[in-house]
Amino acid sequence: MPSSIGPSFRNADRAVQLINSGDVVSICGAGGGMTEPTAIIDALVRRYRAESEPKHLTVMHTSGLGDRGDRGMSPLALPGLIKRIIGGHWGQSPRLAEMAERNEIEAYNFPQGTMSQLFRCAAAGQPGLLTKVGLGTFIDPRNQGGKLNEITTEELIQIVTLANEEWMFYPAIAPDVAIIRGTTCDLDGYVTMEDEISYLDTLAMAQAAHNNGGTVIAQVKRVVKAGSLHPKSVRIPGFIVDAVVEVPEQKQLYVSEVDRFISGDFQAVSEKSNFLKLSERKVIARRALMEVSPGDVGNVGVGIPDGVGPVAREEGIADSFTLTVEHGTCGGESLQGIFFGASINMRAMLDMPSQFDFYHGGGLDIALLSFAEVDRMGNVNVHKFNGKIMGTGGFIDICQTSKKVVFCGTLTAGSLKVTAGDFGLQIDQEGKFRKFIDDCQEITFSGPDALARGQEVIYVTERAVFRLNREGLVLCEAAPGIDIEHDIFEQMGFRPQIAENLTMMDSRLFMDVQMGLENEWR
Repeated sequence: MPSSIGPSFRNADRAVQLINSGDVVSICGAGGGMTEPTAIIDALVRRYRAESEPKHLTVMHTSGLGDRGDRGMSPLALPGLIKRIIGGHWGQSPRLAEMAERNEIEAYNFPQGTMSQLFRCAAAGQPGLLTKVGLGTFIDPRNQGGKLNEITTEELIQIVTLANEEWMFYPAIAPDVAIIRGTTCDLDGYVTMEDEISYLDTLAMAQAAHNNGGTVIAQVKRVVKAGSLHPKSVRIPGFIVDAVVEVPEQKQLYVSEVDRFISGDFQAVSEKSNFLKLSERKVIARRALMEVSPGDVGNVGVGIPDGVGPVAREEGIADSFTLTVEHGTCGGESLQGIFFGASINMRAMLDMPSQFDFYHGGGLDIALLSFAEVDRMGNVNVHKFNGKIMGTGGFIDICQTSKKVVFCGTLTAGSLKVTAGDFGLQIDQEGKFRKFIDDCQEITFSGPDALARGQEVIYVTERAVFRLNREGLVLCEAAPGIDIEHDIFEQMGFRPQIAENLTMMDSRLFMDVQMGLENEWR
């Protein structure tokens, strides 16, 4: 139970003794070690290996924690430790995803934004969240209800009708234990996050546990004198913190000590050496950038879309629009790969529930997102393919609410090799797998529902650009040097419509020089 006299200061092994079998445990953090309470996770693993306690936990996490390998929450993939996971993204900790694929744990995937807001609902004593996010997707209880395997059977989401409109109702789930991380804590338990890359949903998660009789365990880098922290720097008030674990060796990310450029303290000078090399990824990022307008506020997703920021910087137009990331950063340029969400030269940082308030309310002019599979009706799958669970992250929250959606990816996958140049594009080795298939069995984005919402939807690949209409995908642009029949249609699981005004993709996309977009935007 929460303490009434301030937090206790413990090492990680003593702190995890506060977790009981059957508890609902929420863990804050994101990929690459961002705001990840690694020492506490590792201590929980040690305790379970030694004592076989605690067991049968329900674990909740909004973002993916880990390195897409053995770090993050993958160490928790032990038989009996976890009964159920409700996760926003699974791909960062594949060992747990593999347990779900083998039906060894119950597995749910909820949209990252709704999960972060559910903690806020639980903190405020509200029964849950009413939203349209998830309608028509695999989250919809008339489809799968966010369930990822056969042993997951309990329906956690409902469809309700209010004012003659359908809504998704996600019930609030209060954690028994919230495990969070900050930078500095004073002796009264007040926590700052000056070295952290993002605030995420740390406060909402901690309040949800505290206000419902749960326990809040905070990992921090240092402990200082009570009352010595600037009040505007405090992100977590001490009266909701029960236990503090000091970890002096705590890193900002897995690979680095504190980098003041990504903590927002300094602004980096652009270097030409950091520009992307010409490849299919850069071609796609360039073409996606052409869908952005001056003054736009957009979201950029992980994968190929995260090249849009570097390309905009190279073209000298990065300051003419604003890219945001669902973790909470506004402006700047996101790092890539497992460190996605850490941004250079950001202009502001919001907590994650507030960032999703902006998204859900229609604040985004454009969303630039990846895809794994696309079908003839424009449906997109990113959360589960080839039998592997990846999870949706903030994808559904973003693509269902943005005015324009640009999906970015190669036409085929698996050992694809191309050459770009003044001649256009040449396919040197075709990918082994089709990404454009006849019918997506898993739907993370519904094309027909998007059209009903009035969204503009575009699919950008290295060799073709498609747009969505009532009949499905329409080929609008093809790369110079490409044989449309052989290099596009024969590599798809269906034959798309062809636009009456089919054009060539801009030849500048394929040249190893700047495109001159700065002059055009002026």
